[in-house]
Amino acid sequence: MQYEDRRTISTPEGVDLELTLANVGSRYIGLLLDTLIQGIAFVILILASLEIGSTLGAVIISSFAILSIIAYNVIFEVAGGGRTPGKRVSGVRVVMDGGEPVGLRASLIRNIIRLLEGFALAYIPAIISVLASRDNQRLGDHAAGTLVIRDRRPAAAPPFVAPAGQYSGTLDATAVTDDDLAIVSSFLARRDFLAPDARTALVTTLAGRLRPRVAGARADQTDAQFLEQLFAAKAGR
Repeated sequence: MQYEDRRTISTPEGVDLELTLANVGSRYIGLLLDTLIQGIAFVILILASLEIGSTLGAVIISSFAILSIIAYNVIFEVAGGGRTPGKRVSGVRVVMDGGEPVGLRASLIRNIIRLLEGFALAYIPAIISVLASRDNQRLGDHAAGTLVIRDRRPAAAPPFVAPAGQYSGTLDATAVTDDDLAIVSSFLARRDFLAPDARTALVTTLAGRLRPRVAGARADQTDAQFLEQLFAAKAGR
């Protein structure tokens, strides 16, 4: 399985443009950050709606839940060079499949379809599509003609490498999938580029999700130490 897939596009000027495609891990980190931002706004709206009344408040909450998923992503993708706040932190952005900036129509299509393949179906179709697609595209990307690529940065984070001999190999990580490992690896490699609050939220979420599936983890480990040991154990170091 490749996590550094590339696509080469020949421009009308005869120049080959090489794009590095975003993998499941980096896309997940961006999605998680965006979901946290939208979740905070959602909680604020719920508290405000309690002062309005139950029926009207429920209508407002339901409408906001749908509109926020679409409008939040469309506004940031079109006005922010293909980058939502989460995508910006995780180092990815949305472009057209020819390398051009994403347009309003394409962004609307990919984010409307997100309602079905994403929140309605727990992103299972999206993950399968990204893994099975030659260009790491989810269903919304296929319909809109878009790609999610890695942003070029002055200094790229090196792949995370666990120090040899640091861990005793007592973890039983057989229930952790390769996709989970890719997400953990992406986080460990990029954590120093994240803001402190975002880093804390991510490490807590990832560790909380994976600890129940791993036997043998020490109780005195921090969440970051657990993820490092999990990566080392799963990678066979």
